[in-house]
Amino acid sequence: MKMKRILAAAVAAVMALGLAACSSSKSSGSSGSSEAEGEVPTVGVLIYKYDDTYISTVRNAIETALDGKAEIIMQDGKGDQATQNDQLDVMIEKGVDVLCVNMVDAKAAQGVVDKAKEAGIPTIFFNREPDTDVIKSYEKAIFIGTNAADAGKMQGDIIKDLFDTHPEYDLNGDGAIQYVMFQGEPDNPEAIARTQYSVEQAEADGCTMERIGEIQVCNWDTEQAQRAMEALLAANEGKIELVIANNDGMAIGCIAALSNIGYNVEGGDKFIPVIGVDATDAAKEAIAKGTMSATVLQDGEAMGNAIASVALNAAAGEDFLAGTDYTLDDTGVAVRIPYAPYTA
Repeated sequence: MKMKRILAAAVAAVMALGLAACSSSKSSGSSGSSEAEGEVPTVGVLIYKYDDTYISTVRNAIETALDGKAEIIMQDGKGDQATQNDQLDVMIEKGVDVLCVNMVDAKAAQGVVDKAKEAGIPTIFFNREPDTDVIKSYEKAIFIGTNAADAGKMQGDIIKDLFDTHPEYDLNGDGAIQYVMFQGEPDNPEAIARTQYSVEQAEADGCTMERIGEIQVCNWDTEQAQRAMEALLAANEGKIELVIANNDGMAIGCIAALSNIGYNVEGGDKFIPVIGVDATDAAKEAIAKGTMSATVLQDGEAMGNAIASVALNAAAGEDFLAGTDYTLDDTGVAVRIPYAPYTA
């Protein structure tokens, strides 16, 4: 009997150790850091829309960078701010250690900040930039993104180089560039900046720019851009000399519309230059085939890695940028990931 009691005690001890190894406890304090030694933090990630090609690159990079280092709870806002607000509430209720937020509507960011601040959860906004004052209203908030004007300026420089290298692109020989513009969203600061600075930079470089039709707002969407381009071509075929798009998704839609009437076909002899932003795989392939002229690299992997590094610091209760090579810009609350031109 004594031997049985000893064996039973030993088995119970082993089971207890096993359960302890599998269990975890989250901090109930406001620091957002985990209490148990060796426990990985929980990172809540709110994505504005999963089917955005560029954002897919960012979220995949986040998942890869945090693999084995954090538990990730990621949600698709499906382009609806109300849905994202509900997802935020659930994440706060779950007690995530840090929030990473890709806003559906950047103008709604104050509500996110207020809730995160009340819960004491560090918050990293990324890609879609809230007003600086909103970020500054919470000492545990930061933004990771790009300088939107730079993408537009790079597009402008590309336009100058393209038309200097290929004078035949000036179809009517008038010395001006007749272009159509595809904008991501009507009120998105990044879309507005890309639209503005692409043309301003081209003009600063010495190009004469003349827009055909209205700015086409296509919500970053390939199919919307294709339909809009088809309408523009129906009314202006032979007059359009350049397509400028705020992202590669819309650029690819424009190329599809052009190819349907014999332009920008691989190996074909009719071509209108198309320029985008993001350097997605589809755009790189189109550039390699010669059906698209250029894009501007928005490095989704670099952004995802930055978000992951900053999130781990925040979850551990450290300074956002501790031990990294990242620096804050002159706002004091933003890290900028640089763009780069991408051509054939």
